[in-house]
Amino acid sequence: MIITRRAFTAALSLTGLAALAGLSPLRLITEAILPEAMAQTAADVAKPVSLPDMALGPANAPVTIMEFASMTCPHCAAFNKDVFPKLKAEYIDTGKIRYIFREFPLDIKAAAGSMLSRCIAKDDAQKYFAVTDMLFRSQNDWVVKNTTETLTRIGKQAGLSQEQVETCLKDQSLLNKIEADQKYASEVLKVDSTPTFFINGEKIKGETSIEEFEKRINPLLKS
Repeated sequence: MIITRRAFTAALSLTGLAALAGLSPLRLITEAILPEAMAQTAADVAKPVSLPDMALGPANAPVTIMEFASMTCPHCAAFNKDVFPKLKAEYIDTGKIRYIFREFPLDIKAAAGSMLSRCIAKDDAQKYFAVTDMLFRSQNDWVVKNTTETLTRIGKQAGLSQEQVETCLKDQSLLNKIEADQKYASEVLKVDSTPTFFINGEKIKGETSIEEFEKRINPLLKS
């Protein structure tokens, strides 16, 4: 589905994100357009795109997990709350895996949340994951209601001024990069839903349990 400029502007009006009215729409590719397929190679998954990767864990870890998520996706929020802390404690903090988070916004509110995380964190991955965690945990507040107010409050809590938050949410260049990275994920990696994971290039769709991750990760650590 393509979000037209008219629909985009209407959505902003309805959600209260008037600060975003000057931004171009996201081109969202649906499952009806792109068929299910595995990524061509692990190198395609690992390829750097427009924005610098936000990653935890050593660069030379034997296993790399990449998550594509939307900040407004309830399944992503549930994974962040219930599974990711276990994955982090067992594998990331022990240096066994490198974990990369890439934005795949499914709507304009998700794009706004991703933009705010990037603006707050800059190049600090630890801060980025902390802000992303905060956004997932307060998802009901800023997605369902009080979108602009809640995003502004989170930005201020993280040290941004009102003006800096507004400037962030109007950053055309940042939105363009998020859009370009989403397009690459859609067209090359065939990502069409969130969350989607790649474990050393192998694709897994949907909210995944810690047991399923262990089943896939542990053999890779022994090889």
